[in-house]
Amino acid sequence: MKALVVYESMYGNTAAIGEAIAASLRSHGVETEAGSISKTSPAETAGFDLIVVGGPTHAHGMSKKQTRRAAMEDKKNTYAEATAEPGLREWLTDLPAGEGRLAAAFDTRIDKAMFLTGSAAKGIARLLEGNGCALVVPPECFLVTTQNQLRDGELQHAGEWGAALATAISAPGAGGAT
Repeated sequence: MKALVVYESMYGNTAAIGEAIAASLRSHGVETEAGSISKTSPAETAGFDLIVVGGPTHAHGMSKKQTRRAAMEDKKNTYAEATAEPGLREWLTDLPAGEGRLAAAFDTRIDKAMFLTGSAAKGIARLLEGNGCALVVPPECFLVTTQNQLRDGELQHAGEWGAALATAISAPGAGGAT
């Protein structure tokens, strides 16, 4: 089983979560690559059995050009590898047909009620399923503070979710979230 964890990240939080998920998958025996969508073309995903896709929640869903620009222009943002283009929404649109390929979705979002923040993971999951991918676990959210810092325990949470992914894909008949 080969897995690819890809993410869009503005402040580095989603990248840190994606890398923690990838490390967990590796520690559970899954051959895993990870990186930014700006360094991985959608066509490159075709060689993987599982794709795990994540992004930050901006304005109740996936980022838009203007929300990415605002994050990049934020003087408090010290993350040197912020994703400018393509955005996650555009990147997902260009994915090759999933044809039942296993997938999972995650996001980072402000630690407030979901009805206030929204969730990029839900939109990512919808686009993956619309592409023909089979979600192996429900979408997952990882929380950040209003100062754009990961909440305590979220990297551990990512490791645990990565372990749950590894278990789900190794189960007999793996191929869809329940």
